[in-house]
Amino acid sequence: MPSMAYISLSKPSQWRPRVSNPQSLTLLRLFCSTESPPETPNPQNGSATPETPNPENGSATQTVSQPQSPRPRRQHRIRNPEKVEDIICRMMSSRVWTTRLQNSIRDLVPEFDHNLVWNVLHGARTSDQALQFFRWVERSRLFQHDRETHLKIIEILGRASKLNHARCILLDMPKKGVPWDEELFIHLIDSYGKAGIVQESVKLFNQMKELGVERSLKSYEALFKSIMRRGRYMMGKRYFNHMLGEGIEPTRHTYNVMIWGFFLSLRLETAKRFFEDMKSRGISPDVVTYNTMINGYNRFKMMDEAEQLFVELKGRNIQPNVISYTSMIKGYVSVGRVDDGLRLFQEMKSFGIKPNDVTFSTLLPGLCDAEKKDDAQNLLKEMVERYIAPKDNSIFERLLYCQCKSGDLDAAADVLKAMIRLSIPTEAGHYGILIENFCKAGVYDRAVKLLDKLIEKEIILRPQSSMELEASAYNPMIEYLCNHGQTGKAEVLFRQLMKKGVQDSVAFNNLIRGHAKEGNSDSAFEILKIMGRRGVPREVDSYRLLIKSYLSKGEPADAKTALDSMIENGHVPESSLFRSVMESLFEDGRVQTASRVMKSMVEKGVNENMDLVAKVLEALFMRGHVEEALGRVDLLMQNGCAPEFDSLLSLLAEKGKTIAAVKLLDFCLERDCMVDFSSYDKVLDALLASGKTLNAYSILCKIMEKGGVTDWRSTDDLIKSLNLEGNTKQADVLSRMIKGGEEKASQSKKGKKQVSVAS
Repeated sequence: MPSMAYISLSKPSQWRPRVSNPQSLTLLRLFCSTESPPETPNPQNGSATPETPNPENGSATQTVSQPQSPRPRRQHRIRNPEKVEDIICRMMSSRVWTTRLQNSIRDLVPEFDHNLVWNVLHGARTSDQALQFFRWVERSRLFQHDRETHLKIIEILGRASKLNHARCILLDMPKKGVPWDEELFIHLIDSYGKAGIVQESVKLFNQMKELGVERSLKSYEALFKSIMRRGRYMMGKRYFNHMLGEGIEPTRHTYNVMIWGFFLSLRLETAKRFFEDMKSRGISPDVVTYNTMINGYNRFKMMDEAEQLFVELKGRNIQPNVISYTSMIKGYVSVGRVDDGLRLFQEMKSFGIKPNDVTFSTLLPGLCDAEKKDDAQNLLKEMVERYIAPKDNSIFERLLYCQCKSGDLDAAADVLKAMIRLSIPTEAGHYGILIENFCKAGVYDRAVKLLDKLIEKEIILRPQSSMELEASAYNPMIEYLCNHGQTGKAEVLFRQLMKKGVQDSVAFNNLIRGHAKEGNSDSAFEILKIMGRRGVPREVDSYRLLIKSYLSKGEPADAKTALDSMIENGHVPESSLFRSVMESLFEDGRVQTASRVMKSMVEKGVNENMDLVAKVLEALFMRGHVEEALGRVDLLMQNGCAPEFDSLLSLLAEKGKTIAAVKLLDFCLERDCMVDFSSYDKVLDALLASGKTLNAYSILCKIMEKGGVTDWRSTDDLIKSLNLEGNTKQADVLSRMIKGGEEKASQSKKGKKQVSVAS
């Protein structure tokens, strides 16, 4: 509560400081004056003239022993000094309650009187501060509390629900010589009732009689409120009869409380009986009674009975008030008779009764449900003109939906403007309703303007928001921005949503597509990583666009990384995507990386792009990555995609890559691959030409063991080279193998001729 409120509600203080304590005057001056504190005397000259108050500006001047040159005097604005009780309250709120603080208050106030203590209790910022001060002045014997200070602290503690403290203070009053009275107990009974502790209210009420405190109608009415508030209507009836037994006559207010309580407990017949009993006792119902009955009938949807009471109210020349009309309007709205509610609304205004915020909050939802958008808009304009802000802000959500459903987007936009003019906090959900409907209507420019406000003011990030931005609002907006070159703005929006826990796969994938289309491949890939960390599903199309974006920028390595991520996420890229990445890598000279893409492609069962596969294999062999190339050949064969060995062998032989050719030929011989004899010859010729006679010898032996060609034209040259190199043993073995092979061949031919003759 602001300090001015404490001053305006304070009791007039009669405290006067004692002149005998100059230290306290100095402290008070330090708190109250805007001037700096007076200078201390100079210890060298040992004297200084005392301060003299200036009656014009309230400041102190000091005369020194040495003359000084004249200087212009500043004009100070006269300020009212702060009251002592306000200073004490400020000290208590800004400092911990310690002995040091207590001593500071003592130095400030040499004497405590009733007005000062009461005002400090009233002005304390919290109930704890008030209770600490109350007990301290009493225990320190600075002040003896009276009935008013006891009542004040009981009120403060009751509002703060510190009821045990309040009860102890109340019951200890006689020990301090302060007598009880009924009002003290009434305050505590009411506080227990508001806290929902009915048994303590009843216990305290019964205790009043034991303690000799007289109970009047006021005590009973406080008890009735406590009991009926918690739905204990049977107990309320018992104590009502007990009151009558004590000879205490109920008043109109008593019956109003009882009828209100019975309707609160949905005891219609009991409420009607008490209403009739009230009239039978000659107690005329007032407007409060009728309002209570009308509200009660509304609870049971009994509008005919409520109308009769309303007519009866007017027939008794009792002027209906705003509550009467609002209650009737609420009843009409609850049973779907909105036109009757609107008629009563106009009637009350014609009688000069101004509708309040509850009236508007009651009628507006009914108009929305009945789709009376024009009437709702007129009521909203009236609220804005009179600056009436309803306590229930949910009606604006219904107004927005109502106007959007009718297709009047201008009227819907006016609802948001009305909220701003009425200083009602606009939430992301309110903007979302408009953005969604603007997008549906194709009015994207207006939706973007609303989105700009939403992002700029960070409305999405406001804590304790009851209306969040729905996916139906932000997804069309993000998609539109991403398709129109504003993906950056869309990402700012969605990052705010992510801070609120949103993990929408549609929005994520739209952002990836948008960044990819705009060439911001790294931003797209960053979104992809976030999705991976959060376990958000990623679409094939998002990967495809991202990979193409990297390729268009000449970044095949990043494209390959994105392709790997796509495969790891369970997607199988199409053949053309594999080809694009492999071609880009191959053209960039990244043959081994292209080979890894080829491996992934084959493993995923994509058996196309074999022409490109052959190029990659050739490049691997030519660059000396023979083992890797053979591994890829083996993988291709396992998946039914055997490469053209003859062309590979021929190429390697022609290019002089004899080691690679030997290893490939070994691979083919071990796996009985189909290879033309001409390919063998080319490899053998290349080996012999390069002087690798032992390699040629080894290969030729393997070929012959497999039953291969024996009419290689350079066989004699190989034998001769082996002998010249001293490898006579190998030359001899090879000669015998060739001779044996020729004999077998001739025998085979003779056998064929004999068979032919016999036949």
